[in-house]
Amino acid sequence: MYTWLEAMHTRDGVRISRRATTFPITVRPTPADVAIADAIARNTAPAPEQIARGLTWGADEKVLLVVAAAGWLASRGRSATVQRAGNHALLVTVVASLLPHGLKLLFNQLRPDRLTVIGHVHGIPVSGHRDDAFPSGHALHMGALASAAAALPTRSRRAIQAVAVGLSLTRIAVLAHWASDVAAGFALGATLERLLRLWTGYPAGMSQRSKTR
Repeated sequence: MYTWLEAMHTRDGVRISRRATTFPITVRPTPADVAIADAIARNTAPAPEQIARGLTWGADEKVLLVVAAAGWLASRGRSATVQRAGNHALLVTVVASLLPHGLKLLFNQLRPDRLTVIGHVHGIPVSGHRDDAFPSGHALHMGALASAAAALPTRSRRAIQAVAVGLSLTRIAVLAHWASDVAAGFALGATLERLLRLWTGYPAGMSQRSKTR
């Protein structure tokens, strides 16, 4: 636990105390989060949980880093537009992999799978470190992917964004995260991707026919 020590000093003979700020900060689920997790725990079954557990690997940082690195290598020697897209994808994936780890040093939130018994009877697995619920790193990656896909033609954009949302929802289905963790991660990922465009120049040179198709 990281603690900012309480600062005490005297001004004009009056002792002033500043409230201590303690890290990590505990984040509590909302009533809606609890209701959703409870409904999943009571109504799920081993088969859908196994499917969700398998699908959630599609948003895992290790898998995405390998895919982004392979894409970056494949983009070398191609057009400037393709290389720019490869650079952007790799940079976004790396930063999106590092950011959740930093945030989880600042915030603590107990994962919902640690608070259920009936859920484990129904096939809910145990995910990651117990206090690392906020934010969802998987959803952060998917938010970045959905945002980057906005530059693609309509059909590709819709397909990729649908996959990104679906994979994010698997984190709720396996009770690895509260619904608000996933929403926060997704929004943060989309924001991160847009900010990194200022550096990489993506999507300059790409077709904007997505606006008309």
